Amino acid sequence: MSRWEPNASGRLQRAALELYSERGYDQTTVTEIAKRAGLTERTFFRYFADKREVLFYGSGILQERLVQGIDDAPDTLSPLDAIGAALIAAAEPIEEIREFSRRRQAVIAANPELQERELIKLAALSTALRDALRKRGLADLAASLAAEAGLAVFKIAFQRWVDESGDSGGRTLAQLIRESLAELKTVAAGSGPA
Repeated sequence: MSRWEPNASGRLQRAALELYSERGYDQTTVTEIAKRAGLTERTFFRYFADKREVLFYGSGILQERLVQGIDDAPDTLSPLDAIGAALIAAAEPIEEIREFSRRRQAVIAANPELQERELIKLAALSTALRDALRKRGLADLAASLAAEAGLAVFKIAFQRWVDESGDSGGRTLAQLIRESLAELKTVAAGSGPA
């Protein structure tokens, strides 16, 4: 094997997801992942701390995009609308990996250790959203509430997106985020059942 491997991290992610789907997370080793990807264990550990992190590789990028989206949102937007704009902006690159996202969610749903790691990721996203809103001048309580509400919008929209059939012309993640945000606003306004 050559010292430099093109798209090694992507190959490792795909190999891990294939093996986790076929054999289960607990039954899969780093050695097997590296072998499936045509790489070495050493290469695996250049990119990932452990076999769990291979499924959470993009978390930092997502967090950066969300914070940047809030920073870029016009000051005239409400806190929820600023979060909505950030979520929609962050959704675009996720659209390209829908099937990967579906398979990833299935693996996470089947394993308590991965579910715990997903919750840690979501808590970090909530903190980042809150801090970005505070930077815009929002008080701590309001920023915390808006961040948690925005994260709920994302989680629900994302789950609907991965659950929808691509064959039926499924809606985009951005469309589902808009729908979920609108529904949250309706519920918060006390407008009754939608």
